[in-house]
Amino acid sequence: MSLDYEENQSKFMRKAKENPFVPVGITGFLGIVAYQLMKMKHRGNVKMSVHLIHMRVAAQGFVVGAMTMGVIYSMYRDYIAHPSEEKKDE
Repeated sequence: MSLDYEENQSKFMRKAKENPFVPVGITGFLGIVAYQLMKMKHRGNVKMSVHLIHMRVAAQGFVVGAMTMGVIYSMYRDYIAHPSEEKKDE
């Protein structure tokens, strides 16, 4: 059973090194949700459904932003940074 855990952990670390914005997106999502849940006590006379919609939009927006930055970083790495190295090999 511990072997599966070690394989999953190393797979996550490998994927995190390939796509560094995935852990950023996960961390941001969890941070926003935790902050909004703590803020829920002092929401005043805002309805619960409105508060939850705001929490979802904020967390979703952060994740989409992290994904966009990851795609831009990946495109930069694949099309701008590495083609110069391939020309040296030829």
